[in-house]
Amino acid sequence: MADRYYDLNTYFRNTFGCRVQKISLDAGLSCPNRDGSLSTDGCIYCNQRGSGTGAALKGLSITDQLIAGKAFLSRKYKAKKFIAYFQSFSNTYAPVEKLKALYDEALAVDDVAGLSIGTRPDCVNEEILNLLQSYAKTRRIWIEYGLQSAHDATLALINRGHDVAAFRRAMEMTKNRGIKICVHVILGLPGETKKQMMETAKILAAIGIDGLKIHLLYVIKGTRLDNLYQAGNYACLTQDEYVDAVCEFLAYTPNNVVIQRLTGDPHPHELTAPQWSLKKTETLNLIQQTLERRNWRQGMFSP
Repeated sequence: MADRYYDLNTYFRNTFGCRVQKISLDAGLSCPNRDGSLSTDGCIYCNQRGSGTGAALKGLSITDQLIAGKAFLSRKYKAKKFIAYFQSFSNTYAPVEKLKALYDEALAVDDVAGLSIGTRPDCVNEEILNLLQSYAKTRRIWIEYGLQSAHDATLALINRGHDVAAFRRAMEMTKNRGIKICVHVILGLPGETKKQMMETAKILAAIGIDGLKIHLLYVIKGTRLDNLYQAGNYACLTQDEYVDAVCEFLAYTPNNVVIQRLTGDPHPHELTAPQWSLKKTETLNLIQQTLERRNWRQGMFSP
């Protein structure tokens, strides 16, 4: 399916020689945009769960979550190895001693080949990156920075709490440590034109990243974005608009960048709009079909 872009399964098979799956973890951490350090409101699209599973609130340890995830993914996908994906909120936002205990616990579980750590670019420092660098000597370590947009005006509008300069600083601190860097972007942010989205693509292409996750901005019930949507002050991208933007974004993305995601996974009971975002397979098929029809490939517009 993904012959026109470098997808995650291909990367995993090339790296490990077998089927590898990421297991999403909730470490019970917070976010400076939630705990009052920057704000208590969070980003305008984020709900109280912060993309989490709620497993930490249920008292499930990292080990418990990994064992359950391994059992499920082994049955479903015949996976042989796993990446412990610290997903919920900001997973470098704690004292380094606590982070080390969490990461050590994950890496001690059988068949866990590495870590993927979701966080914000303003939540890393030399001490934390030194810790990750120490793991990277023997394990595959990814850090996932939520940038969302390379435009400061957009970041301010969505109450992101950091600017593009913070992302550039994090990138510089992280490079040359053996740590793989994945960046998250969101298409369809309020006020952004397609041209601005492609400017983000070009900036990321120039800065040098290892992985990319592209998300659709969808509206979750109870968020401030939901209020904007209900008041008629925000309109979601149509499926065709999103597919078009993703295809062009891929064309600007160098072909050695691992495409880890091309759309999101909203929880149906939490979703306000757009309803087409629940049709993930259909959207992925449309992206592939559009690339084929245009005869486009990842990286074809990159320098």
